[in-house]
Amino acid sequence: MVNSRLRIRFGKQGDLRWLGHRDLMRAWERTFRRAGIGLRMSEGFHPRPRLVFPSALALGVAGIDEVLDAELDDERSPADVRAALESQLPPGLSVRSVEPLPASRKSARVGRQRFELEIPPERQSRLAERVGEFLAEPVRLVPRSDGRDPVDARPLVEELRLAEGRLRIVMRASTEGGIRPRDLLAALELEDLEQQGVLLTRTAVELEE
Repeated sequence: MVNSRLRIRFGKQGDLRWLGHRDLMRAWERTFRRAGIGLRMSEGFHPRPRLVFPSALALGVAGIDEVLDAELDDERSPADVRAALESQLPPGLSVRSVEPLPASRKSARVGRQRFELEIPPERQSRLAERVGEFLAEPVRLVPRSDGRDPVDARPLVEELRLAEGRLRIVMRASTEGGIRPRDLLAALELEDLEQQGVLLTRTAVELEE
């Protein structure tokens, strides 16, 4: 059987940002099925469609440029796959691009993630001070919401800046244990903004091949 590997860049926005990762996988499985696109299945007693998300998106966070790698059970052109998927996508999911992947290419690893958060005008001055303090510190231990020990976030945050009323964050992935964007927001005393309806958005997932 010939298998076709594709990388799909997609958006997850609107009310669909409240869809958990497992439910998102099922939503994509249903979309492929309804689009008439067969997926290669894993081996073993409980075979699953070969869909790989290099980085799961946290509940409630919108994603503009997410990544999904899929293995098809036959050859289909990227343009054909995109058109078929777009005809069946639920509201909130959108396809940005579909590209072929060589069969020999290994699974992708996340290198960096980019996030943005709109900052209310009355909070911007104080936040600018906090950002400056954070960037000036050679070491910044940040508590982690998952209960693990605090981690030095300074080498993991490659960019942190307030521009045009938006906080822009670039976080480097780490195999030794990183931090979540909400942990960083808490360290900057911004954890209440999401509760007030401000939307945290992951704008890009950058991969290392």
